[in-house]
Amino acid sequence: MDSTGNSLELVLLALQAFQVVFLWIHDWIPLGRLNDVAAVRSQDTLRRLVTVTLVQSVPYSIGLFFSARSFGRPYPHWLDMWLWISYGMLFVGQIRAWWVPYLLWPEPEPAARFQVMFGKTHSFLPKRNGLVPNTAHILLHLATVATLFVLLKRT
Repeated sequence: MDSTGNSLELVLLALQAFQVVFLWIHDWIPLGRLNDVAAVRSQDTLRRLVTVTLVQSVPYSIGLFFSARSFGRPYPHWLDMWLWISYGMLFVGQIRAWWVPYLLWPEPEPAARFQVMFGKTHSFLPKRNGLVPNTAHILLHLATVATLFVLLKRT
């Protein structure tokens, strides 16, 4: 693999690592104004938080593990597919949960829930349709777009 390929692979690993860490910790560990753990816990039971954390974190952890394990070699076809499908689904979910209601049409119930969970967190966009994507989630969404872009560049 040439130096450009290695650079892309390092960027891909870094993006995956950022997202995996974010998905595992953002509902559990206080990160200053980037999250509000108490507010998140007020909206979900402990069992649901554990379930959501596992469902949203394990697939990306598997992808990161096997990407790191395959570093410097061509990824097996199944791993390329795993990454495309998992990060593609994550991106679609992010668009659906945050950007469609923010930009296109209001969804009052989810907006009210998001306001409780994320209303005290840092954001820089104006409130629209009853919600505002917070800074931490915007960073995650940008990392997801960048991951898909790097995957595209690798092919």
